Amino acid sequence: MQSPPFEPKTDARMSSKILISTTVDWIATARYAAGFAHAGCKVETVAPRGAPVAVSRYVSRAYRYHALSPLASLRDAIQLSKPDLIVNADDRAVDTLLNLYAAEPKQSPVAALIRRSLGRPEQYPRVVSRHTSLGVARSLGIRVPDTLPVHDETELDAALKAIGFPAVLKVDGSWGGAGVAAVRTKGEAAAAFRRLARSPSPLRCLVRAAKRQDAHWLRAAWTAEPRPISVQKFISGHPAASGFAAWQGKVIGAVYYDVLKADGVTGPPRVVRRVDCPEITEATRLLAEHFGLSGLHGLDFIRDAQGHVHLLEINPRATQGGTLPFGPGRDLAASLAGCVSNNAKPRPSLEDDTVVFFPGEWLRDPASAWFRTAHHDVPWDDPAVLRSGLKGARFPNLLARVSKPESRPTLRIVPAAAAGN
Repeated sequence: MQSPPFEPKTDARMSSKILISTTVDWIATARYAAGFAHAGCKVETVAPRGAPVAVSRYVSRAYRYHALSPLASLRDAIQLSKPDLIVNADDRAVDTLLNLYAAEPKQSPVAALIRRSLGRPEQYPRVVSRHTSLGVARSLGIRVPDTLPVHDETELDAALKAIGFPAVLKVDGSWGGAGVAAVRTKGEAAAAFRRLARSPSPLRCLVRAAKRQDAHWLRAAWTAEPRPISVQKFISGHPAASGFAAWQGKVIGAVYYDVLKADGVTGPPRVVRRVDCPEITEATRLLAEHFGLSGLHGLDFIRDAQGHVHLLEINPRATQGGTLPFGPGRDLAASLAGCVSNNAKPRPSLEDDTVVFFPGEWLRDPASAWFRTAHHDVPWDDPAVLRSGLKGARFPNLLARVSKPESRPTLRIVPAAAAGN
């Protein structure tokens, strides 16, 4: 039976349904669902089978995302959900929504929903291009490393002569540290460029699809696309970031933080500390205003030895640090919910500014010292999501058991033989 055409509600402020769109299995996406639900919104999702958000107690309905038919998956979810806002949880979800916008008549209700969710969709090609977006940031007075686009090895040599070593090669549209290579010599740079610029062969895509159980590789086997690459000057320091909610170009909620521990050199954060930083505040305001952004977004920085921040890239989607509630104006889900609901309110504020994300640090070291000195952001209130995070444990002969002491929640690991005691 064909679903009726999607029609938006006439008064968006009296409505409160959020559709979270994701193509990956990140725990953070489920944490956003909890945030929107606590803010008074009804939450639905379009997600792959097995994604943590799809089993979250805070999601009232999950629609299946199919990697081989992403536009149809998203369109069907919109028609059935009839949301007031779409929140993108990863870069591929952003790309799918933009492709849907391009396919829609601009006067259609779906196109209007996408504009409400993103702000100005026509600006997003400039946002997702690392070279273009950083050029805009530089023109706004934001400190950025020298960044040049390269299309072949001749341009690569010229860029490296201008930027010098060490340098960083980056592929547009990559995330989580993938598609990034730090290089110190001309040979390393040439090898990294060939690796990043070359699409995997159809055979390799098929092998990866089978090994990783990820049908996106099946799609990649026959839809190889150009991979824009930039070369960026390497800045020594430690990562910092901004997670923010915007509405029609205005920042309505933001969390700024330094990354204390991450997965490798370029991977996602495991431990962060909330900070107040005028430079990050101003960069966030300027970019949201310039691009007319709506929705959830993030900025990645490097903080140098003098404490100055250098903008590395814009993430046009929800980021992990934005899941954390630090009170009014620092709870991104509540801030954005307030744009479509009269009754949105933030969650209780975290008492600690230092936070350990679940499950990354636990998987690395269950006895990590950070658990004794920082808030461990475990989804105690969302058991299915908690179990989903524990599936990645590298202890096949141990049974993960959860306890919640009065002083501070921790994870307790006991041998499988003792599980019944």
